Amino acid sequence: MHSRARTQETLVHVAADGVELEGALAIPEAALGAVLFAHGSGSSRHSPRNNYVAEALQKAGLATLLIDLLSQSEDLVYAARFDIPLLTRRLLAATRWLREHPGSTQLAIGYFGASTGAAAALQAATAQDNRIAAVVSRGGRPDLAGPDTLREVRAPTLLIVGGRDEEVISLNRRAYALMDCERALEMVPGATHLFEEPGTLAQVAALAAQWFGRYLGPACSHS
Repeated sequence: MHSRARTQETLVHVAADGVELEGALAIPEAALGAVLFAHGSGSSRHSPRNNYVAEALQKAGLATLLIDLLSQSEDLVYAARFDIPLLTRRLLAATRWLREHPGSTQLAIGYFGASTGAAAALQAATAQDNRIAAVVSRGGRPDLAGPDTLREVRAPTLLIVGGRDEEVISLNRRAYALMDCERALEMVPGATHLFEEPGTLAQVAALAAQWFGRYLGPACSHS
């Protein structure tokens, strides 16, 4: 049983591409693994939805790092929000930082990506010699990672989509069909793109905690 009272939370700064990215790191006592959040276009580490999921993961014994992949000035440039190579580079920089942080050096790392952040998470997962233990996408655009990347993904990947988010369901089904890793596609009944309907975000959090618990937990072996 993990208690939020025993979770150490820290404001952190990660240098990447000549800018400083701000993040919030939370490490529960005896953490089982760590989840790095890749936010979607127009969102940030302050996203109430991602913070809700992060708190649920912390209660499940997982460390979380919510980080802005763009600086404040960069986020004002609309095109930057859809610059998947840029977001991927930043995510890789944050991953290296997390691996070197004293409180998380021994933890297996997973990615939680939302919207365009899901594409960056999948690209980053293929760029690290398969050292990412698992990926979860919420209302994501995995299609933006590109067909070649999708075929290369080896990390177990869970795609979560709102049951009423028809366009994104179609894009996720196509991405799912291209992938050759252990994977699952879960549709949350009654949910639209932002999972604003009562109880739908709780289902996302439960699915994510279960997936990460399976692949980041102590029963898993990691090289």
